[in-house]
Amino acid sequence: MPNHDHDADNSEQQRGASSSSHSSPSVARLTSDSDSEEEDLDVHEIGYTGQSIKLEDIAVNAEKGSVQQYEQEEDARGGAEEKEQRVRRRRGTSIQSFELYTPDEEKAVLRKLDRRLVLFMALLYMLSFLDRSNIGNAKIAGLSRDLRLSSSQYEWLLTVFYITYILFEYRVVPPHIYISLCVLSWGLLASLQSVTSSFSSLLIIRALLGISEAAFGPGLPFYLSFFYRREELALRTGLFISAAPLATSFASSLAWAITELGQHSPIAPWRLLFLVEGFPSVLVAVAAWYHVPDSPGTARYLTARQKRVAVLRLRSERAGSENEKTFHRSATQGYSSGQTKGLKWKHIVQALLDPKCYLTAFMFFSCNVAFSSMPVFLPTIIHEMGYSFISSQALSAPPYLFSFIIVLLTAYFSDRLRTRSVFICVHALSAAAGYALIAIAGAYELPSAYRYIGIYPAAAGFFSAIMLIITWTLNNQESDEGKGTGVAMLNVIGQCGPLLGTRLYPHRDAPYYVRGMAVCAGFMLLVCVLALVLRLVLGRENERRLSAGRAEREAQMDAEPLVGGARRRRGRGQFLFIL
Repeated sequence: MPNHDHDADNSEQQRGASSSSHSSPSVARLTSDSDSEEEDLDVHEIGYTGQSIKLEDIAVNAEKGSVQQYEQEEDARGGAEEKEQRVRRRRGTSIQSFELYTPDEEKAVLRKLDRRLVLFMALLYMLSFLDRSNIGNAKIAGLSRDLRLSSSQYEWLLTVFYITYILFEYRVVPPHIYISLCVLSWGLLASLQSVTSSFSSLLIIRALLGISEAAFGPGLPFYLSFFYRREELALRTGLFISAAPLATSFASSLAWAITELGQHSPIAPWRLLFLVEGFPSVLVAVAAWYHVPDSPGTARYLTARQKRVAVLRLRSERAGSENEKTFHRSATQGYSSGQTKGLKWKHIVQALLDPKCYLTAFMFFSCNVAFSSMPVFLPTIIHEMGYSFISSQALSAPPYLFSFIIVLLTAYFSDRLRTRSVFICVHALSAAAGYALIAIAGAYELPSAYRYIGIYPAAAGFFSAIMLIITWTLNNQESDEGKGTGVAMLNVIGQCGPLLGTRLYPHRDAPYYVRGMAVCAGFMLLVCVLALVLRLVLGRENERRLSAGRAEREAQMDAEPLVGGARRRRGRGQFLFIL
């Protein structure tokens, strides 16, 4: 901290600098170890009238909302005029005044959340997707033969999962409870598929499996939005969505090994496949109970200081909104409890009436037609190309490994460039081209290599588009209620896509499945068109908001003199959509 002599020498320079500028940014500097329980915070603010405010030590308490406590204590000191200046200063403050931490501290918190939270969510999503989609590998490993399944019965096994998945995708308990219960349930049910002996028993288990996974997948992006900013969300959503192609790639490789070994085992290969791929979820459920935080302020693996930084870094996103108090409570206690108190029904109704929510929901529907059908039918499609059962299991893996890499790259550059529509259009068109290649090659009976090559852009395209659509929905809702309602609409409408997608490849269309491939190509083209329409709508809304903001600022400038932070309010609190 500078001494008093140095302050006296520079007081005239400070007055000169302040007189030439109407405002100066607030500076917050931490002086002690970031991992300690309490820190001293030195705040040096240059007032808007050129007065220097005294340096003060603030004892920060992570558990009691120290920033708000300090502001209350500050307001209790001084006269009415000083209090009015402080209130005016806070209203006009920039985002810097909310970020009472260093960039290095923020990076450390982000790294820890990425390693401990996002990667764990990716593991859970991988297990979830593995347990729902390995039925495609089990089918060609002897499931259809042993249970005497017709093509229609196999389609019902796929469809019933999504029927219950749509109907039961709601939860009312804290995340660490419902997530761990979901993981335990789907692990047990996926394992129980190995002991089924009839179509009816397997149908019931698949329906229950849909219920167990319903509360997890649809709510996961919304859950992550309480830990990350808008511009950070695509990469983190991409990290867990990329677990889906990775799971399918892993399932195909494991299915190849299990099928190879199962030929000399007393247990049928498909039964062994369900057991080996399902039971690990039961073990992971125990870890999920202790590892999954309800909010940034309750994460066990963050220190007291890091919890505070994790909450404060998101405060600027809610600054000035009606939801700020609700957010502060949810960020420190858990978002489920924060939502049940002070719920803004106005925001829910606005989201339900918002055409933008329906555009993203129908984009999600179109993507899910392809997303749901390819993993469960790909081994069969490759087998119909002329490959053996074992070779079909092995050849199913590389397209999904390729998709895993593309999803991560797309998420990274989408966040860096702060755009969603461009990448959605690119991937939707590439997926449509891949499906069209497969359909044309089948219609003209071209060599199977053409059809196999078309799988790569198709899979990478719809996986990437799914990730971006989910992120785009969250990005363009201003309130937490709007985000929750938008995600609910996205899933209720979008998850109806698999009801169609799981019926696109009946056995009568073998070996080329031209109709199913053509339908998927058409729906991916529709995704591109809807993305362009939504970009146009959001662009016009941004222009309208900017024009209204300029008019409001001009009115404010005319109504009051340039003191008390009038310039500081310029552009504050204006929400613009990500295109």
